[in-house]
Amino acid sequence: MSGNTSGRVANKGMEGLAITPDGKTLVGIMQAPLIQDAAVKSTANMVRIVTIDIATGATHEYGYKLTTGSGVSEIVAINDHQFLVDERDGKGLGDGSNAKVKQIFQIDIAGAADITNLNGDAAAAAMVGKSATPFLDLVAALKAHGIDAAQIPAKIEGLAFGQDVLTNGQLYHTLYVANDNDFDAKTAGSNQFYVFGFQDGDLPGFVSQFSAVPEPSTWAMMLSGFGLIGSLLRRSKRSVTVRFA
Repeated sequence: MSGNTSGRVANKGMEGLAITPDGKTLVGIMQAPLIQDAAVKSTANMVRIVTIDIATGATHEYGYKLTTGSGVSEIVAINDHQFLVDERDGKGLGDGSNAKVKQIFQIDIAGAADITNLNGDAAAAAMVGKSATPFLDLVAALKAHGIDAAQIPAKIEGLAFGQDVLTNGQLYHTLYVANDNDFDAKTAGSNQFYVFGFQDGDLPGFVSQFSAVPEPSTWAMMLSGFGLIGSLLRRSKRSVTVRFA
């Protein structure tokens, strides 16, 4: 609510949801620091993660420290304790500016302290482990493939792992990244899906939720069947594979 004195900031509530590959845990992440956390210097850049045991309903809270983004839009599970988090600002297509911060970080909650009853310095000292550099810097990756910063969506808000694919005998896991254009295509452009390919060495511990691995010809037929049009963009690791508009 707009009159909150504690809890979520208006219009910045639970923004990302994920279920771990084992189906046991529901994970949510706030878009921005809670009002009471933002009021304290040590937690002013901390957003809270909530985990819920689906069988028992037991909950835990963990702290996530923002690096350069103003908030978080999505979280996706790598396995039962590691996750990718979509950290971003509001710059880019839809804001009338050049995209700046659209970064995906890897975190690990294994052994992390529950901060449900913690705040201030105590909560700040217990934030989850996070990769020092982004797993994927989306702005840098898309610019490297000829997409102007002004055409990169401001609201990168969707993450999902897709089906594994075989390309030239190499197995690639797929990560789909999507934007939210707020139903305003004239200002923010169309909804777009960027597909990145990565291998086991790029993301150790990854647990795929898919069992079948289509050959490239099958993959092409699938995309055609969905009515998605894309151009193939190649790089060796963490590569942009397809851009759909």
